[in-house]
Amino acid sequence: MLIRPTADELADFGEPDFTIVNAGQFPANRFTKGMTSPTSVAISFERRQMVILGTEYAGEMKKGVFTVMHYFMPKAGVLSLHSSCNEGPKGDVSLFFGLSGTGKTTLSADPARKLIGDDEHVWTDTGVFNIEGGCYAKAVDLSAEKEPEIFNAIRFGSVLENVIYNGESRVVDYSDTSITENTRCAYPIEYIPNSKVPCVGGSPQNIILLTCDAFGVLPPVAKLTPAQAMYHFISGYTAKIAGTEEGVTEPEATFSACFGQPFLVWHPVKYAQMLAQKMQEHNVNVWLVNTGWSGGRYGVGKRITLKHSRAIIDAIHLGELKQAEYSTYGVFNLQIPKTVSSVPTKILDPSQAWEGSAQEFDETIGKLAHLFQTNFKEYADKATPEIIAAGPEI
Repeated sequence: MLIRPTADELADFGEPDFTIVNAGQFPANRFTKGMTSPTSVAISFERRQMVILGTEYAGEMKKGVFTVMHYFMPKAGVLSLHSSCNEGPKGDVSLFFGLSGTGKTTLSADPARKLIGDDEHVWTDTGVFNIEGGCYAKAVDLSAEKEPEIFNAIRFGSVLENVIYNGESRVVDYSDTSITENTRCAYPIEYIPNSKVPCVGGSPQNIILLTCDAFGVLPPVAKLTPAQAMYHFISGYTAKIAGTEEGVTEPEATFSACFGQPFLVWHPVKYAQMLAQKMQEHNVNVWLVNTGWSGGRYGVGKRITLKHSRAIIDAIHLGELKQAEYSTYGVFNLQIPKTVSSVPTKILDPSQAWEGSAQEFDETIGKLAHLFQTNFKEYADKATPEIIAAGPEI
């Protein structure tokens, strides 16, 4: 999960900068003042220690280190990001932001591009680097057909978590979620055939904000203005869906500031302002990509296919969408392309793809817009008027 030291580095390691104590399933003391759960992840920046109790989710270690980086990196004048990152044949770098279930790991594992990392990065004056030494991918329903790069990375040296396998054949049943929907696999970055080692790259040319819209009213892709990019980055909208959150069987709208609210130490606007400065310095294109539902809300419409989402990402990387014709999509005031190669034109505009009545569509998009507005009130005191105005209008 983290960068592994070489033998020479271990020999001259000295004292650790931070110490993690992970007690696994050993629970926290519920009688401790302020303790409301048997699970506890506590960080002391003064002692430079982290103590993890009552969880068998190994991701708490990497997320804890990411929280530490979210504190120290902005203090050093560089930006820590909850994102995946890859690099094209010409050295063009893309960042993918998104919460679990939006396709961040899957879409950044592109056979035509080198993978720099799938989750945690830092953007400096000279470019980006991965703070991890591998990937921590979801394993539910994993198959060689759908995600060949990830599937083939699971071999000796990888760690499968909470999966069920046949004791005799040792074949894993990735569809079995009897322990948890959130099954995982950790593997070294070099197990991805087209990974880039060391995991560093130049400054990004494209930023892709991934969301999984359960209401079916956000477009599959939209080009964002700088102000809209900040608004949607601070909002961090997606839906909790089965497979990423315990106890969730149907999608629920959720907002996570900067697509990583649990890991933020400073105010979200601080990270957004640093990102805005980077975007301006490097003339970055920013895109909102919805990998969620089209034609109606969850249970009515259909999930946008991985094939179509990949075609959209390809169109971004090939420069097709930079030259495309756009139309304005109301309420959210988004610029949506009129055509995208290998993607049905009908689904590009959710109002055209909607299978219900026009009234139902208006009510649904109004509901989502209201959720955005309500959520953003928490950050409006530190946001600029331009950012606030970039949100949806009812």
